[in-house]
Amino acid sequence: MLNSTLYYTLLTRNFSKSLEGAASDTVAKRETAYYEANIGKVKSIDDFMKNQRLYTYVLKAYGLSDMAYAKGLIRKVLTSDPSDSGSLASTLSSGRYKALATAYNFSVKGAETTISADTQKTTTDNYVEQTLETNVGKQNEGAKMALYFKRVAPTLKSAYGVLADKTLLSVVQTAFGLSTSMSNQNIDLQAKTINGLFKISDLQNPAKLQKLIQRFTANYDLQHPSSASTTPSSALQVSTPDISQSLLTSLANLKLGGS
Repeated sequence: MLNSTLYYTLLTRNFSKSLEGAASDTVAKRETAYYEANIGKVKSIDDFMKNQRLYTYVLKAYGLSDMAYAKGLIRKVLTSDPSDSGSLASTLSSGRYKALATAYNFSVKGAETTISADTQKTTTDNYVEQTLETNVGKQNEGAKMALYFKRVAPTLKSAYGVLADKTLLSVVQTAFGLSTSMSNQNIDLQAKTINGLFKISDLQNPAKLQKLIQRFTANYDLQHPSSASTTPSSALQVSTPDISQSLLTSLANLKLGGS
């Protein structure tokens, strides 16, 4: 059985291979091809909102699939100026809205919004990472959370960014044994607690970020002993072709040790 620690370790040992595996997912491959062939044809916010496939693809890429139904809100986000600290995109608690508005800034860039090669590449790369996390989550929620933290945590500017994101907060609470009841406290007190545990700037240090994630997965596995995958998923098999099935089985039977 692969617990979250082993699953995450295998996935990230050669992360580019894991992403290649996610990119080869049938649905991901088809939707990415559609996006690349059609996004440049979008010249306005109306064009974008009317094309459900492009709209869904982009929102998933920016981690906003759960808000796809709120088209009125998304339209306002995409027509606000993310460089303005008082704009809707900037004031919403999740930084995902600002990232979306920065990439697809129809209010500032107009018809030029969708033809940027950098924007298109960032979107497709994000989509593949989201696909990997989704597929991993079907096997092990802890490994999915670890991948999410690895991707999002380095973008944080303050402890309030942790508090504004349910998954990030859950990772930190699990890693440091914090009670979920802390969310009932004054938000400034919550931020002070997090700042007392680690520096937000440490999340931009790969080694320190990795240590925090390892701490999370170890504690997650202790709290969820029955959550391990019973068999390596197809995503894992695709993304780690250099790892034999016998080695996977041996790893699955190992007990964690060390610090």
